Amino acid sequence: MRAHKIEVDGISLYSESFGFPGDPPILLIMGATASGIWWPESFCRLLADAGRYVIRYDHRDTGRSTFYPPGTNNYSVEDLADDAVRILRSHGIGSAHFVGMSLGGFLAQLVALKNADNVRSLTLIASERLADADNGMPSMDPAILDYHRHAGEMEWTDRKAAVAYQVGARRLLSGSAHEFDEAATRELAGVEFDRAASPASMFNHASLAGGEEWFGRLDEISTPTLIIHGTDDPVLPYAHGLALKAAIRDSTLLTLKGTGHELHSEDWPAIIQAIEKHTAS
Repeated sequence: MRAHKIEVDGISLYSESFGFPGDPPILLIMGATASGIWWPESFCRLLADAGRYVIRYDHRDTGRSTFYPPGTNNYSVEDLADDAVRILRSHGIGSAHFVGMSLGGFLAQLVALKNADNVRSLTLIASERLADADNGMPSMDPAILDYHRHAGEMEWTDRKAAVAYQVGARRLLSGSAHEFDEAATRELAGVEFDRAASPASMFNHASLAGGEEWFGRLDEISTPTLIIHGTDDPVLPYAHGLALKAAIRDSTLLTLKGTGHELHSEDWPAIIQAIEKHTAS
């Protein structure tokens, strides 16, 4: 693994790469409030072993990238999408296969519209359409919102409490297909805390807005697109995956039965095989 940090346009962005730089590049984009470590190192190495050059990175307000005081709103959804392109350019890469999870998939769609030449293919995991809110679509499990209402009561400098909070939050995202892996989640949550300059700043993502100029334009995407969605997703229920497939022409859907809003290790073989095939050409 090689660490890489850049200072560009007044911000710092931290990334890590795996594999041989001459292989087809894959840029992994994680979801809201999550740094790049939630693409576990072993997952990244499996992709690299499949002949891909893999890059994961920390969004602003997560990990080792630029952070702002909790409760501030210094950037937009479009700024985060532009960060993905900044990461690519900092690695000397003109275009890559984009793999995004949740918000990461939303950002990848935006890049595919705004900077199509930078995107060789899209893989959208547990994601929703880049579109206006649709009241006809099923909403997030209320238990998740109720849980996070207590975030403001947390002492985010307390490692033990912060890790426990993350474990509880991730447990709510799990589906019925696999047993929740508390040990692995606790380990990643500890790494997340230790590398974050300001753990509480991740909740600045809750006020993200912008990108409306690109909403409702998914029919313009001609980039080869793979959609991966679990049938037990409590954040973006399965209907969102179906709607995404309907919106992007010629896209392919891989359904993970019983999987939640998670990157569970027992799903890795199916996910990695699908990504390897999708990024082969």
